[in-house]
Amino acid sequence: MPWKGEKDPYKIWLSEVILQQTRVEQGRNYYEKILRRFPSVCDLAKADDNEVFKLWEGLGYYNRCKNLLFTARYICYNLNGIFPDNYEDVLMLKGVGSYTASAICSFAYNQPYAVVDGNVFRVLSRIYGVETAIDSNEGKNVFTELAEKNLLPGKANLYNQAIMDFGATVCKPVNPQCAVCCMNTICNAYLSGRVSLLPVKEKVLQKKTRHFTWFVLRVKDKYFIHQRTANDIWQNLHEFYLLETDNKPHWGEDSVTDFCNNQFSVIPSKINISHVYSQQLTHQTIKAVFIEIFLDKKPASIMHSSWIDKKEIRQYAFPKIINDFLSGK
Repeated sequence: MPWKGEKDPYKIWLSEVILQQTRVEQGRNYYEKILRRFPSVCDLAKADDNEVFKLWEGLGYYNRCKNLLFTARYICYNLNGIFPDNYEDVLMLKGVGSYTASAICSFAYNQPYAVVDGNVFRVLSRIYGVETAIDSNEGKNVFTELAEKNLLPGKANLYNQAIMDFGATVCKPVNPQCAVCCMNTICNAYLSGRVSLLPVKEKVLQKKTRHFTWFVLRVKDKYFIHQRTANDIWQNLHEFYLLETDNKPHWGEDSVTDFCNNQFSVIPSKINISHVYSQQLTHQTIKAVFIEIFLDKKPASIMHSSWIDKKEIRQYAFPKIINDFLSGK
């Protein structure tokens, strides 16, 4: 990414404004195009509105562009073209929120402000086992405070970039590289078999259709289960190892083997993939696939978690859709 390692507050600000509502792949081209035409904040301030909006065309959310021009002119004409270096002053700029202000002050000035994006939420939630919803006001406060406590003294810019990159490349949303992760000996989610359940989101309850994959981990006649504790459907009921995806998953033996290797450092001896099960709830439909994973031994990371005998499984409360699956066993 062209803005990675950047120290110029103007360029950092520009990249953050573009990425507020835009994917990195798309935003990169706009960032480079705008910088070529307006290499400094005063170049942008002196630009004709129509020219800037034409360069912005296709990015959408045009209020960002209006705020960009307003702030560029304020910095150029009211601050003599000098970007503010105080967090509170940066936060006062039009169109700049706490995340963008933290990014500018951290990356440009190495000031001790934590940059908390989706990657950081995910990493901290998994390592510390925090189940507070990341899209709630409480969650934002909890994770911001946690991120600030972990800031590397005198190297906030290095820490922020490192944890963001770690979340993007290792602690990924789906199929994270847990088996080779340098944090797996202290990661609460990995050691409790909850990697795919964290972080928690409140707004997930608003989805009309949800796609679940339950990995039925089995060693001889023992099954891995755990209790659902998040503020979601089926709270306090039991389930197998769950992975929820935004879209319908397409599993094959190779992708299942790859998932097991990344998550648990194990290779299945046998794999059974079920048909799609469905359950209609009041406000949502659950589409689920069950993948039986036969293992020679328990994965080290969840060896001491809840493993029950097959004959005991009926003693535990499961959602109806899981019972439907079990009734065919």
